Amino acid sequence: MVITWYGQSCFKIQSGDTVLFTDPFDKEIGLTPPRSQADVVTVSHNHYDHNNREALSGEPLIVEGPGEYEIKGVEVRGIFSFHDDKEGKERGANTIYVIEMEGIKIGHLGDLGQSKLTAEQVEQIDGVDILMVPVGGTNTIDGETAVDIINQIEPRLVIPMHYKIPGLSLKADGVDVFLKEMGIAKKETVDKLTIKKKDLPEEDMEVVVMHI
Repeated sequence: MVITWYGQSCFKIQSGDTVLFTDPFDKEIGLTPPRSQADVVTVSHNHYDHNNREALSGEPLIVEGPGEYEIKGVEVRGIFSFHDDKEGKERGANTIYVIEMEGIKIGHLGDLGQSKLTAEQVEQIDGVDILMVPVGGTNTIDGETAVDIINQIEPRLVIPMHYKIPGLSLKADGVDVFLKEMGIAKKETVDKLTIKKKDLPEEDMEVVVMHI
């Protein structure tokens, strides 16, 4: 499995010839949208920095909410959540996705705004190996809250997303705020993450910071 980050909450997850994209964004955010064939596209909520389905070619399965989906050996479960900490009264709903490929479970939190997951949500996310978690604050959880959410889920590997990077026109904290909350002084960045189930950390959780 190869994971590539495009900025915000957009990842390309590829297993062999099968390609899944999460939360493709519009160029209005200042970054270059992904251009690729896709088999599956997940959309956590209908905001322009997460829902640019038109950027991707082919005839992908578009997953846009809670439920269970399967295509080309990829299993996707959408879990209802809120985009704010006031039960959706400010920014509405958000969908958390659990994606299973090659026996690896990936959790993508989208633009989660809850300061704490419910027991039911934790149960549905249980067993996630890799967690893609927003950390930039403003329209989603910040670094401090992200650490609390990570502790609820207990993944084996964490990939922060949705934070300030060069070119991004939206307001957000940098990843350093999250790393400080995690007790990590500095972290080398990678442009791709190639991983197999046997490579996942067995004991201590690891954080992987990616660049575009």
